[in-house]
Order: sequence, then C-alpha cells, then structure tokens
Amino acid sequence: MLGLVNGAFYAMLSLGLAVIFGLMRVVNFAHGAFYALGAFAALLGLQQLAIGYWAALVLAPLAVGVLGVAVERLLLRHLYRLDPLYGLLLTFGLALVIEGSLHQRFGSSGESYPVPAALQGVLDLGFMILPLYRAWVIVASVVVCFSTWFVIERTRLGATLRAATENAPLLQAFGVNVPLLVAATYGGGVALAALAGVLSAPVILVTPAMGSSLVVVVFAVVVIGGMGSILGSIVSGLALGVIEGFTKVIYPEASNIVVFVIMALVLIVRPAGLFGRD
Repeated sequence: MLGLVNGAFYAMLSLGLAVIFGLMRVVNFAHGAFYALGAFAALLGLQQLAIGYWAALVLAPLAVGVLGVAVERLLLRHLYRLDPLYGLLLTFGLALVIEGSLHQRFGSSGESYPVPAALQGVLDLGFMILPLYRAWVIVASVVVCFSTWFVIERTRLGATLRAATENAPLLQAFGVNVPLLVAATYGGGVALAALAGVLSAPVILVTPAMGSSLVVVVFAVVVIGGMGSILGSIVSGLALGVIEGFTKVIYPEASNIVVFVIMALVLIVRPAGLFGRD
C-alpha cells in the first residue's frame, strides 16, 4: 500500500509536468519547488491564519497557481522562440530561488502537518490495516488525475488548449486569447503540484528540500510514460509506485534505482515512452 501512496504522488506530479510540456513544450524543472510551496502554504495557513486542511486543499493550489501565472507572464513567455534548454535553465534557477527562500524562512529541519480529524484512524481490510488518510490520498489523487485527463482529452476546453500548441496564430485569428490560455496552462500545471504538496503534508515531514528530492524520480516517470502524454504519466506514476513498493519488500537495496533501471530499458526499446508518440 506504501507503493500506491507513492504512486499517487508520482502520478499527480508527473501529470502536472506532462500538461506543461505537452501544451507548452517547457521542461519545468521548478515543479518540485512548487510542490514544496503547496505544502508550506498549507502549513503557514494553518499556523498563521488558522486555515484548516480542507480549505487549504483549495486555497494553497489556487495561490501557487496564481504565482505560476505570474512566472509565465513575467519570465517564461520571453523564451518560447528560443531553444527549450533556456526554459529548463530558467525553471532550474527558479527552483533554487524558491527552495532557498523556504530554507531562509522555515529552516532545514522541517515541520509536521497534523492529519485532519475526519481522516484519522484506520481501515481494517482483513489482510492489512490501512490508515484512513493514506486511503484518502490514493482516492483523491486518482480522481484528480483522471478528471484532468478527461478535461484535456475529451472537452472543448482541452481541444482548444491542444489547438493552441499546434497553430497558435490561427487560433488567435478566431478570437481566442492564446497568451491567456498558455498562462492558465502553466498555472494549472503548477497548481497540480501544489495540490500534491498539500496532500503529502500530513504524510511526510514538510521541508524545503522535499520537492528537489522527488522531482528527479518524477521526471523519470514522465519519460517512461512518454513526454507530454497525460494518460502515460498517470498510468506510469501509479504503476512505478507499486513496483517501487514491491522492490522495497523483496530487495530494499534496489528500491532507489528501480525506476531509473526501468526508464533505461524503456528508452532502449521505445525512446518515445510507453504512451508517447514518435
């Protein structure tokens, strides 16, 4: 079950990365930093403003999403006609700035976020005892992931977003505000990372480095699923979390590298990823 919880976080984080890359062609290396920002926004809201967990699930991603829109409008939009490497370097620098700011404000030791009262306790499944909060994380993550997939792949809004990546000038000629769509896409992608941060806060210690330690694995998940593939990110995130969990039980020494071994094998057999297009 630990594997499913980790897989839920992998799926949500890789989903945000896939949305940003698939619709904007930006490799968002600041994704882990926005994940940490979501957790710290929930923690700060609880400590300073008495904002509870359920309100934080909405307010923290919304605040981080607005910050993401500002980042896109002020910084990223100037780099779209340049090599994608510039976007990667900019977001990498942004990640360092965010992590350094969190370290300066909260220190490096980290703080814990309490499990909400409604989700305390355990579920007796017969073959195992499952903490209620971990069950909530799995269900919430799956619902959010497949809802996002449905919006992008099966709705008119999603069709408009995909059209903006294929032929932005033509879409703008029909009166669609393409810059606003692009900014909203980046804001939505980082809001997903912030939501994952809020969900993870009661499970792990909230530290400034919590995102940087996870983002490398999440990039591997995105590569395995296929860069820009929404469904690939969801399926590979959940599956790799389970595989990693089984590896911890069978051969713990390999649990830290199993994802990267799978990534190497996938790249050899299918460089575009399992669900990616050549």
